Amino acid sequence: MAKTNLTDVNGQIKEFWAPMFMDELKEKTLLPSLVNKDYIGSIEKGGDTVYVSQINRPAGETRTVGVDADTFNSEKLSTQRVSIQANKRFQASFEFDDLVELQSQIGDQNSKIRRVLLESVEIQLNNYLYSLIAPSASSPSHVLTSVTNYNAAQLSAVRTLAAQSKWRKDGWYNLLDPVYYSDLMNATTMVSSDYGASDAPLIGGQVALKRFGFNVLEDDSAGLLTLSGSSADAGIAFHPDFMHLVMQKQPTYKVAELTSNHQHGFVIVVDAIGGASLGNDGDNKHISIINS
Repeated sequence: MAKTNLTDVNGQIKEFWAPMFMDELKEKTLLPSLVNKDYIGSIEKGGDTVYVSQINRPAGETRTVGVDADTFNSEKLSTQRVSIQANKRFQASFEFDDLVELQSQIGDQNSKIRRVLLESVEIQLNNYLYSLIAPSASSPSHVLTSVTNYNAAQLSAVRTLAAQSKWRKDGWYNLLDPVYYSDLMNATTMVSSDYGASDAPLIGGQVALKRFGFNVLEDDSAGLLTLSGSSADAGIAFHPDFMHLVMQKQPTYKVAELTSNHQHGFVIVVDAIGGASLGNDGDNKHISIINS
């Protein structure tokens, strides 16, 4: 009887939980939802390598009609390619005394069990991406320190640095810890519509503040605070192409008996395979802001 129920539970979890897991994972976590997630290849198992390619812009040429414009010089198509190994396994698990508790939640999209398993993987993935943050320290440095008050003047300075670094203006983001975010919120010129302030897209459940070309969002995660090494004053500004995240299309769920461990009960395990890497010139496409 237990084996029949176990087979049914595994099948139902794959049907109801697995398809929505990756979409929710990428939507609810800020940094993972905003970095580039396009890649070439497939991830079948841990350790597989996939690729991200960017086409280099041709130099082109300007010629004069009646002089030399009847001909042109072509250029060979060239690309820059980043290889990314999906060598990280993000996983979470629970043990149960009986399958009944799990069976009662399988068909519920708001299942507490599914939600906390998702949250565990979210935190792992978010912390992993923040561990890869490595902005350029060469002149001009993209590591801004001793920022005690993240005000309009400081955001303007970050915008200038981003523009001087030639970030494409197709989407800039600024994630701030609650203290830095409150600094901006306390500035009337930053939040009042009288000064042209306006809200932008809904990202990760937040309405982004569109300021100085950035979509500004509050990030209260522990991952962001690892940049400052303290409990406050941390932020990151970036173009999405600064980092590439690759993930399996669906996670793996498995429910198994614990009898092989000489235990009564069952265990549910969810794991997702992925990896990440800075993109081409990625160190110049993000800026860290801390008070050190």
